[in-house]
Amino acid sequence: MNEDTAPVTATTPAPTAAPVAAPADFQDRRRGGDRGGNKGRGGPRRGGPRRDDRQRSEFDQKTLSVRRVARVMAGGRRFSFSVAMVIGDRKGGVGVGTGKAGDTALAIDKALRDAKKNLIHLKLTKEMMLPHDVRAKYAASVVTIYPAKGTGLVAGSSVRTVLELAGVKDVTAKILSRSKNQLNNARAAIKALKTIAR
Repeated sequence: MNEDTAPVTATTPAPTAAPVAAPADFQDRRRGGDRGGNKGRGGPRRGGPRRDDRQRSEFDQKTLSVRRVARVMAGGRRFSFSVAMVIGDRKGGVGVGTGKAGDTALAIDKALRDAKKNLIHLKLTKEMMLPHDVRAKYAASVVTIYPAKGTGLVAGSSVRTVLELAGVKDVTAKILSRSKNQLNNARAAIKALKTIAR
């Protein structure tokens, strides 16, 4: 038999092993996902009750500033958080407080308690306006607040927050100093409003 006319036998390729599926979290691990997260635990979340479950407070609150402060001790520096907060019921009651703690949540709770202690109640007109002009100086902050019918709430910085949470309407406020300190401006506004407190 000639070599040219020899029958050609087809060779079948050897069977290959089925590809092994990678673990479900392999992609996440490779991309750095789940780093420092739950790590696959399906248990309940730790911590206290969620914000929705807590009892709603009668006061509205706004945080003016959250600062990290340091104390120099013998072994090094100790860090804590200082929080300034304004609370108000929008019916003439308003207060400013500060709190300091190692944790932000604890500092906010302390600031809230301090603001409730320093709460003042204003004697406003039926239209929720100031009866007359008020002015005060606290530290380097100088604030003037006067009624202005039909203008709405015209104020800046933390003075606006104080007047808004107090529920004052149709008022204009001016910060006459160059102070950018939010807490001092808020305290100057409270000091001015104390002149018309009950």
